[in-house]
Amino acid sequence: MDSTSTPSSARTYPYMSRNEIESRIASGQKIVIFSQHVLKVDPWLPYHPGGEKALLHMVGKDATDEIQALHSKDAQERMLRYRIGKIDGFWTNFRPPIQGGAFRPTLNNGHFDHEEPVHQKVPASIIPNSGTLSPVFDNDNEIWRRRRHDKDSPSRTASISSKSSVETDTTGLSYLDALTREQISLDLDKYPDVDLATQHKIAAKYRGLHKRIVDEGLYECSQAAYVVECCRYLALFAAMLISLSHEYYVLGAVCLGLAWHQLVFLAHDAGHMGITHDYQIDTAIGILVADFIGGLSLGWWKRNHNVHHIVTNAPEHDPDIEHVPLFAVTHRLLGSLRSTYYDRVMEYDAVAEFMLKIQAWTYYPLLALGRFNLYRLSWDYLIARRGPRRGPGAWHWYLEIAGQLFFWAWFGYGILCKTLPDGWTRLMFIMVSHITSSPLHVQIVLSHFAMSTSDLGPQESFAQRMLRTTMDIDCPPWLDFIHGGLQFQAIHHLFPRMPRHNLRRAQSLVVEFCREVGIPYALYGFSDGNKAVLGRLAEVSRQAAILAKCQETIARNGGVFGHHD
Repeated sequence: MDSTSTPSSARTYPYMSRNEIESRIASGQKIVIFSQHVLKVDPWLPYHPGGEKALLHMVGKDATDEIQALHSKDAQERMLRYRIGKIDGFWTNFRPPIQGGAFRPTLNNGHFDHEEPVHQKVPASIIPNSGTLSPVFDNDNEIWRRRRHDKDSPSRTASISSKSSVETDTTGLSYLDALTREQISLDLDKYPDVDLATQHKIAAKYRGLHKRIVDEGLYECSQAAYVVECCRYLALFAAMLISLSHEYYVLGAVCLGLAWHQLVFLAHDAGHMGITHDYQIDTAIGILVADFIGGLSLGWWKRNHNVHHIVTNAPEHDPDIEHVPLFAVTHRLLGSLRSTYYDRVMEYDAVAEFMLKIQAWTYYPLLALGRFNLYRLSWDYLIARRGPRRGPGAWHWYLEIAGQLFFWAWFGYGILCKTLPDGWTRLMFIMVSHITSSPLHVQIVLSHFAMSTSDLGPQESFAQRMLRTTMDIDCPPWLDFIHGGLQFQAIHHLFPRMPRHNLRRAQSLVVEFCREVGIPYALYGFSDGNKAVLGRLAEVSRQAAILAKCQETIARNGGVFGHHD
């Protein structure tokens, strides 16, 4: 970042071997591959507006697609300042250290101190119940059947069917391991092979699709669409104020909740730089909407959401599916996993065991209260100063603090204290306004909770991973404003910075891409999508009950588990 340093364009960068890069990572350096360049991003970690953990999940990997999807051209140019070398040819991804990857350091003589790499156990989890999946291309099932026959090789089978002996199991976790292997096998059958050549072909076609989308102007924001959006926001706020002035407090609370629901879509656009594509301007817009009007921290959301976009539906890493003890969407969370995002163990304890038994019934009631949890997460982020304290995003913390004070001044004091007549009315207003906005929480989790949570390895391409872990929701165009772009989550995950008003136009291009590369495009109706989520929750509850029986059997057998009841 030193302005006196030699311009990067005037430098020459040496080709670096895989062994050299591995050794650097083993020594603690944060090395990322971007457009055939080797980046040492250690100096950028404290500056990264999206948080350091989004970067840590890219260490040792070719992050070209992720970087181009999530960052502006200006940000990509600034990243090139951290170049230290180049690579030649295709890059074979390492598993990042934060995900359990192991790397060999070199000795003074330049040789590795191990003849073979030290491998960590690959994390893995499950995919959706095959009975609830509904890919839009039902007539393509023959393609998957033919591909299964092609892929049933001895080496492939051996890789997914390691010995499942339960003779010495003292916890019942061998049952979870068996589920893991089964669900990985189902995923490997359904999706293209995760070998290097296949995934590079998919990545190349994805980049061609990206270029086509750029050429067709789908990154250009529709100003007219946002004029309509702003009119809707103003109308809802005006309706709230008019209702309060006539003492229609319930109606006023409903109008405020609807306004919050709609405004979150605008904050989401701004957080992804999908409005002006300027980092500072869009962030300021997002803070104005999220903090000043909604009382929620945009900085917290970006830190959380960027990790979600990098490691979507990974039980150990994606905070958007880490809701134990309230919910679990994969049996792997029954094993007390450690969250790399929250840096704590998600204990499967007595409380979790009880709550997960009834999670299909508590799902909607708890989501109705989701906004209160967002306040907690926002305050934790701001009070602990978890955002960047230096660099281009440092000043956002001060603006967010001002926004929080402003929100509680107009909402907490102006409406709750000064406008509403008594404590009961205040409680009613809070609950009705917050519950009215709660369909947003259903919309947010709907596209992921019923989808794959398997880890197919570090070679899986960005495009395949996004399509495997995300579904789209089918709705008529006149309902788009209710869904706010969240109905096209799969398309959004492929192109996060695309303005949401263009997502529907991009759908046909994504469908064509999916057909070409052989990746199922999951498209559900809203009700069917909800049924799939409830089915997933019920399935994990059933698996938890079976695990409990396994553990009871172990206890009766004196700590040795030889069969399942």
